Order: sequence, then structure tokens, then C-alpha cells
Amino acid sequence: METVSTHDMIDTNDASPRSVDLVSQPRSTALPHRILVVDDEPNMRLLLTSVLAHSGYEVESAEDGAVAWEALQSKSYDLLITDQNMPRITGLQLIKNLRSAGMALPVMMVAGIVPLDELAQNAGLHLTAAISKPFELSHLLNTVSNALHLAA
Repeated sequence: METVSTHDMIDTNDASPRSVDLVSQPRSTALPHRILVVDDEPNMRLLLTSVLAHSGYEVESAEDGAVAWEALQSKSYDLLITDQNMPRITGLQLIKNLRSAGMALPVMMVAGIVPLDELAQNAGLHLTAAISKPFELSHLLNTVSNALHLAA
């Protein structure tokens, strides 16, 4: 069984993580929002899903864009959080597939390098938010909350 420690700064190159109290994050009494997390790095995927689940969200994960695309075609989600550089289907291609299929799902990109030039050239992709790695957990949770609020 894998265990995950939470950090106030996510940096896969940082050997000295600092802990953060996630208990203070508000939990909703309403039905939880469903979030699909897509990242090919197992530790990042596990960390994101754990932090979001602990914050009261219903979270599923996929290890690449192809697996995520299959999930998106068979289930409904309130938010997609995707990495960019992944095997088989990149985050950008996953978003293009989503929009080509007429899906208006809010999308956040959380990536080491966010392809701002490509996103600017593809304004029709309607990316809700982009966060560069490493990032603070509070920033991630606030951005997720804002994205879900805007979509409501």
C-alpha cells in the first residue's frame, strides 16, 4: 500500500517537504463535485487525488490522456485536472478532444511547463485555469473551488 504525505509546496525535486494542515479545509455537506485527475507521474497523481478527496471532492484518476478520454466518454465529471506532457495523448490533445466532442467541462491544467503559446493560439479550448508545478496546495484548492464555482 502506498502512503502519501501532504505538503504545502509540491515539488518533486524538493527533498524537504513542509507539512500543511488540511483538516481546516471546509467540507461540503452537499453532494461532492466529481473531479478527474490525469497525470502520468504516479506520486503526483496520488498526491492530487488524496488532497482533493480529503477536501471533500469525489476524485478519480487516470495515468494518461488516453485512459482519461475513455473515462470522459463513459462518466460525467464536474472538473478535469490534467498534466500536459503524458504518453499517448497529451493534456492539450485531451482538451482538444473534449471540445471537439462538444463537452463544456471546466478544465484545469497543472503542469511542469504550461504551453501558454499553444493555449493562446487555441482560445476555443476554454481552459478554466493553469497552474505550474511546483505549487502551493492552498493555491490548488482555491483554484479548484473557483473553477467549480464559475461552472455552476
